[in-house]
Amino acid sequence: MIARTWHGVVPSEKADAYYAFLLRTGVPDYRATKGNQGVLVLRKIEGDVAHYLLLTLWDSLESIKSFAGEDVELARYYPEDQEFLLEKETYVTHYEVLGSVEAGQGELPLR
Repeated sequence: MIARTWHGVVPSEKADAYYAFLLRTGVPDYRATKGNQGVLVLRKIEGDVAHYLLLTLWDSLESIKSFAGEDVELARYYPEDQEFLLEKETYVTHYEVLGSVEAGQGELPLR
């Protein structure tokens, strides 16, 4: 499994509106892409800005390509993002998922 992370920053006063925007656009688009295994939307408000971290889980690089395009390292944006984001970061980050455990469900496996 592959985890893909994207980071964005919006003014704090737009934080709730941006979350609603994500729920209408990015989150459903992730979920509609074959091979998507889930999405987490994380937010941290720091003074006058709100940081968003989206973590999506994928079954393969090919599945990510069907969402993001051939260059999976490039972030994907919607035209309306410019109404919220203070800047558009160019790249996302990918991680190999080695294991996961839900609360109370055991231990992570050794590799």
